Amino acid sequence: MAAHRTWADHAADCGTCTTTQPNCPDGAPLWERLVRLQDAYLTHLRNKKGTS
Repeated sequence: MAAHRTWADHAADCGTCTTTQPNCPDGAPLWERLVRLQDAYLTHLRNKKGTS
């Protein structure tokens, strides 16, 4: 959730990034981190559901 908040704060203050797309050098790593963490979380949920 911290990664989402960090990205949302950046996107809100940045003049070039949107809430769904990084468009500046500072936003790209924040977006990549958020996407990576979301993917890991969704993979965890899928794996957990499959083992129940």
